Amino acid sequence: MIGMWLFMLLLGLCSFLCLYRIGAGPTAPDRTVAIDILGTLMVGFCAAIAIITGADFYLNIAITWALLSFIGTVALAKYLEGRHFDA
Repeated sequence: MIGMWLFMLLLGLCSFLCLYRIGAGPTAPDRTVAIDILGTLMVGFCAAIAIITGADFYLNIAITWALLSFIGTVALAKYLEGRHFDA
């Protein structure tokens, strides 16, 4: 169980590093990658909480968060590239 709490601590540290990169990133693609990684870390948090508590609805939250993070990253990448969305 101590390993899971160490894992949560490591995820928290990585989250703060991603937040720093989002705030201080020199370019927009750097910020986009940091936002994508932060979404992946949040999925890891949800999965770890599901393991700790034994409640499976956290996995539903993790799957939803992963899908929304992916869609948001693709949309932001298309916007930064200057392309328009197809109808």
